[in-house]
Amino acid sequence: MAAVICGSLAFDTIMTFEGRFSQQILPDQLHILNVSFLVPALRRDFGGCAGNIAYSLKLLGGNPLPMATVGSDGAEYIARLKTLGISAEFVRQVSDTYTAQAMIMTDLDNNQITAFHPGAMMQAHITKIAARGDIKLGIISPDGRDAMLEHAQQFKAAGIPFVFDPGQGLPMFDGKELAHFIDQSTWVTVNDYEGKMLSERTGLSSAGISRRVQGLVVTLGGEGCEVWVGGEKTVVPPVKAGAVVDPTGCGDAWRGALLHGLEQGWDLARCAALGNQVGAIKIASRGPQNYTLEGLKA
Repeated sequence: MAAVICGSLAFDTIMTFEGRFSQQILPDQLHILNVSFLVPALRRDFGGCAGNIAYSLKLLGGNPLPMATVGSDGAEYIARLKTLGISAEFVRQVSDTYTAQAMIMTDLDNNQITAFHPGAMMQAHITKIAARGDIKLGIISPDGRDAMLEHAQQFKAAGIPFVFDPGQGLPMFDGKELAHFIDQSTWVTVNDYEGKMLSERTGLSSAGISRRVQGLVVTLGGEGCEVWVGGEKTVVPPVKAGAVVDPTGCGDAWRGALLHGLEQGWDLARCAALGNQVGAIKIASRGPQNYTLEGLKA
């Protein structure tokens, strides 16, 4: 069984600010903001939502098929996927742009400031989804606007159930478009902030959204998850991390676990509980694709 993972492949430049943003940014001076942060620690990692979700699902024994576009500098990423045993058949390389790049700065409270250059991601819509015997599931994570719109329609037309996970791509769409995404999808996942924005733009409460799909999950970081099915809420408790080192990619690790559980036919609460475990393991490692699942409980 394979899962198509639509989203970005990106290179993450991750920087650590050994202070707190709240002590450097004056709220009453935002109109003339001019700040500089000293970041003694810097590293470059493989990232992007599609790559990170695929990494998590592969660790859990799944067969991820990332569908993404890389640029002229993307050969290294394609080679890495193959080394990990992850198929690159739906990864397209274009020559006239760079692979997507994320510049992520994290402070001592694990707050993050991110700058993102989409690059080749903006051409992700050129790869199409079609029905295939081994493809049983999909997810739409943040991607180019056209790709998100077209891939949702293609999943629906192919009869492939999929998760709508708009993430940081949510602000690109108005309420009508978001409501259409919900109606095409099988499940919806958002974090608490995105959930509030999704409700505000569509006019639908969490309960209302959950009645239009098989289920909605709202992740709450260190507070666990809300699982909504048929208008009813279940709270899935968090898993305490052994160490809090780097939050980058935790949400994607969680979503890889969600896909694994859905592939097994689990209910959403059990899927979310596994996601909480995997997220807690990931946050103890630096980078979005450098952790193992040692210590994971079945």
